[in-house]
Amino acid sequence: MSVAVEHIATDQPPDAAKARDLDYGWHSDNQVQLLENGEAYFPKVFEALREAQREILLETFILFEDKVGHELQHILIDAAQRGVKVVVSLDGFGCGELSPSFLGELADAGVTVQMFDPASKTLGFRTNWFRRLHRKIVVVDAAVAFIGGVNFSADHLGDFGPEAKQDYAVQVTGPAVADLHHFALAQSGRQPRARRGWRWRQQRPSAWTAESAEGMVRLIYRDNLQHRDDIEEAYIHALSHAQKRVVIANAYFFPGYRLLREIRNAARRGVQVQLIMQGQPDVLLAKLAARMLYDYLLKDGVVIHEYCQRPLHGKVALVDDDWSTVGSSNLDPLSLALNLEANVLIRDRAFNQQLYERLEILARDHCQTMPENRKPRLWLWRLTVGFLVFHVMRHFPAMTGWLPAHKPRLKPFKGQANER
Repeated sequence: MSVAVEHIATDQPPDAAKARDLDYGWHSDNQVQLLENGEAYFPKVFEALREAQREILLETFILFEDKVGHELQHILIDAAQRGVKVVVSLDGFGCGELSPSFLGELADAGVTVQMFDPASKTLGFRTNWFRRLHRKIVVVDAAVAFIGGVNFSADHLGDFGPEAKQDYAVQVTGPAVADLHHFALAQSGRQPRARRGWRWRQQRPSAWTAESAEGMVRLIYRDNLQHRDDIEEAYIHALSHAQKRVVIANAYFFPGYRLLREIRNAARRGVQVQLIMQGQPDVLLAKLAARMLYDYLLKDGVVIHEYCQRPLHGKVALVDDDWSTVGSSNLDPLSLALNLEANVLIRDRAFNQQLYERLEILARDHCQTMPENRKPRLWLWRLTVGFLVFHVMRHFPAMTGWLPAHKPRLKPFKGQANER
């Protein structure tokens, strides 16, 4: 089965430019459910997809042709055949190995399949490494939304084996879903409907927090236009106001100076700061890069745990008793300076406590804690290499500008039936 590709957009989807200046605000009276790993995430998402009546918007970094991917494919085909409008946006790097037959079956059933920045291999290697569509968002009937770090692949299930990923996502219902729906429409190249009271802001709000702390949700995102630093700024603002506790569980931890400084400053003023890092990484460089920062943080009282049971893939954090964030953004140069990302901020005590309890179990039962006075062998050599690697990594996004000009594109796939 052949699959035709037609170019329709450059840099960003056409309607995304209209939404790029929008700062989504806080919404109250939402219900947010924590979903840990594929065992909790996939059943909830698949149930919502099976019950869809009008529309499914789905975007993901990775979709594999495994038991999870095939189940998703069958559900989407069934939805499209019963008249549901289905739009699937995939990343050209993360989904670059999908077969034409797999994509063609979706397209022939009426599913709109779009690939962000597809590229053929050159000498057996992929060249579309940077500025990836790294978001994981599902919106069904503009009534329920899912967002987090879980891809549609079997390696998010425990029965995958030792390499199964530890990860988190949330299910959101309530007024905040309207923003997630609007955002997903715009990013997929669809014209979002205007809503009463909609206002395009020229300046960003000065605060990232909400007055109320129950059921409050706000969508934040990162692009390469006018929202380059929104997720990083949200972390910095929350950390600068922390009074009691901070817990950050992040798969790829290599943030910039400002965020590192706020983490350290919080610990210095007596806040209990815990970081949960990868101890069994799926990318060894991630562990090596994070460990270069340990001494800087440990000496000021930051507690660092390494999760050793299986690869950590989560991107979550909490501050004090009511602020939390869950999403797709790591705290490394790729997520903070290149990729397209999305998180939700949550002000809700019950959710914060649930996330705290789950992370405490992770740290207590499945992690090793780094000693405060650790001094590894060859520490002077490690310090020198660490200094050089740190600065290379921090300037890595700017260094990508030395490469040939590259504008990511969103392209639709047309199945064989649509080519006739």
